[in-house]
Amino acid sequence: MRVHSKKKLLSLLAATIFLGAGLAGCSGTGNGDGASSTTKTENVYKEKYNPEVTISTVWGVDPALKFKNSESIENNVATKWAKEKFGINIKSLWSVTDTNGAFATKLRLAMSSGQEMPDVVVLGTENEQLAQDMIDSGMFAEAGPLFDKYASDSWKQAINQDTSVWNQYSRDGKKMGIPVLDFAYNHDYVLWVRQDWLDKLGMKAPRTMDELEKVMDAFKNKNPDGLAPGKVIPLSIGFKTSMNTWMGDPSWIFGAYGTLPQQWNKGADGSLEYGSVQSGMKPGLQKLSEWLKKGYIPQEAALWDENKTSEPAVAGTAGIIPGPYWMSGWPLQDTVKNVKSAVWKPIKIPVGPDNKAMRHGTQYTNGVVLINKQMQHPEAFFTYENYLFDHFANAKPDGDLSNGLFKGYDYDLDTSGKLLSIDKIPGGYVNSVRYLLVRDGARIPDAQMKALLSLANGGEAKTRLEKDVMVNYGKDTPAAAKVLMEQKDISMKDQFTGPTTPTMKAKKDYLDKIENQTFNEIIYGKQPISAFDTFVQTWKNGGGEQITKEVNEWYKSVEK
Repeated sequence: MRVHSKKKLLSLLAATIFLGAGLAGCSGTGNGDGASSTTKTENVYKEKYNPEVTISTVWGVDPALKFKNSESIENNVATKWAKEKFGINIKSLWSVTDTNGAFATKLRLAMSSGQEMPDVVVLGTENEQLAQDMIDSGMFAEAGPLFDKYASDSWKQAINQDTSVWNQYSRDGKKMGIPVLDFAYNHDYVLWVRQDWLDKLGMKAPRTMDELEKVMDAFKNKNPDGLAPGKVIPLSIGFKTSMNTWMGDPSWIFGAYGTLPQQWNKGADGSLEYGSVQSGMKPGLQKLSEWLKKGYIPQEAALWDENKTSEPAVAGTAGIIPGPYWMSGWPLQDTVKNVKSAVWKPIKIPVGPDNKAMRHGTQYTNGVVLINKQMQHPEAFFTYENYLFDHFANAKPDGDLSNGLFKGYDYDLDTSGKLLSIDKIPGGYVNSVRYLLVRDGARIPDAQMKALLSLANGGEAKTRLEKDVMVNYGKDTPAAAKVLMEQKDISMKDQFTGPTTPTMKAKKDYLDKIENQTFNEIIYGKQPISAFDTFVQTWKNGGGEQITKEVNEWYKSVEK
């Protein structure tokens, strides 16, 4: 997806202002031994190291990641930049094409067999359990004191937008890993609807679940493009991987009845409760079963993942698809290649019978950075990452990083100095942000939405993010962000962000299996709705009650 794949990061820039802006935000003086600035002890924290220092790491390379100019993950424009800019050698201990969990497998093997471990390990949320296991291995340093000492003001301010991001990487109050920040609301969704179909039918965007059903019925049985009912998917959703995901997501259907499945929500008494076993699931499951029988949702929904749900939308045979604000760029802009008259518009999530609406909210984290206890120069990592936060995530309109990371890679300019769209970069666009030590380089959670709302309200594109949206995103992206934020109060983040509990480790796979099986069988009419009540009791007796107890014990320990 474009909003993920092309967040760009650094070009060559003199570091003269870095210590003034970056180190001013560091706690203390940055002296390696904690000495005061009046002593003659050399400050170990530098803007550039001479002699050079080395940071070792390991790579799980996305098979879709491209290289140009005969480069590789071990030797590329980003590793050269780190060496020239900071005197930092990025040393790759090993790399692997990350298919079928190959990176996690190799890293676990290295950890268990006593192989040399890297100075810095960056793990995404897809490897959450591995991150927890590596923290528990005892090989990695307590990261909190290092962050307090060396992180710049802009990085600290970014992480302070939601200090709960530390929770899942903490042990007994000690911050053991540095959260990788993501953009706020990045996976929250709106409904994308075929506005041209609504217009031809003389219908308005549905505001309630009842109105939604009328629209879906008209899309199917009175299709404006003349499609036969069997060819139309009024609502393209799928739940092969989860009932709570990022595109083609069905969780808002349950949200209309007061719960969100497969996440922990705050209950009326203030404690955390697992959404999938709450009473609001029953009418939601019944509704999905009805819609399946009427052909409003795909007959293969239980086999469809997120990307599959986009296929009928792009083909022009789907009328509605839930998804993020950035979908007008990818994949929906391709619909017009198949149906020239197609017009997608974002609309709000419809409310249920009690005027309720809920959707899952995006966490502010996208992974974690772990720092090896044996790393000789941990401060060097902060030299590198502070620069990204100070000059890329927080890029000034006239700064050297105001257009992107590496000219000719993730961005380029025309002869008049204006930003080219990424499909016009000579030699092809490459997502060079993925060459950096930290995935996505550096993100300030609220920065993307601020840029989008500024554009939606008629502002001129001045910052890097604003220019990026104008050139590379679908034209309706800012408007969709505005629709999203008009319902920001219905976004509900998963409230449990702690490490896996003991009973989760032992029972969660089993509980997830019976949950998915029961829900699918109810939706497909193989079991009556009363099977939900049986499932709830089985879930509680099979470890769910104990997991709930453990989750709330954790929650009490971190609740401010």
